[in-house]
Amino acid sequence: MDFLSNHIEALIFCSPSPIKKKELKECLSEMFEADVPEKDIDQALDQLKKKYEGDDHSFSVVHSGGGYQFLTKPAYQASISILLKQQSKRRLSTSALETLSIIAYKQPVTKAEAEQIRGVNCDYSIHKLLDKELIEIKGKAETIGRPLLYGTSDKFMDYFGINSLKDLPTPKDFASEENEIGEKNEE
Repeated sequence: MDFLSNHIEALIFCSPSPIKKKELKECLSEMFEADVPEKDIDQALDQLKKKYEGDDHSFSVVHSGGGYQFLTKPAYQASISILLKQQSKRRLSTSALETLSIIAYKQPVTKAEAEQIRGVNCDYSIHKLLDKELIEIKGKAETIGRPLLYGTSDKFMDYFGINSLKDLPTPKDFASEENEIGEKNEE
């Protein structure tokens, strides 16, 4: 029975979504080239549930979504949420930041408009920003070809810790001070 349990454990582990008992049976029957009784699968599943229910493991086998999957136990929610938060705040490349800045200040903006401002192709940067959900498609422009319009998302606000686009620095915040070092004072 441990042999069967180990195979079921591997199938549950590798499945990207809850794996149904029917799928387990089909996989196991094909692998063993023989029908695997459902009662043996049930026993193996019960054995796995018992194996992971103790405090020795941070996850357990859970029956949900019509199938079985490994889920972390609630006691580990805090550490997992910290990890996910850190992963979502991975640094952006300079090109992605430049593209994001253009989109944030000029939105809604087409890819062609962003490329015209940057002077280089923005395909990769826009794709990465969409993947990170920092920008989203806001519609289509009323120009020839109806190109997509991009704007910032709610996740953008959270990522940069602002509540509104009005919180973005204004160009005057970047203006140089008068009489910087190296300039003559005309008094």
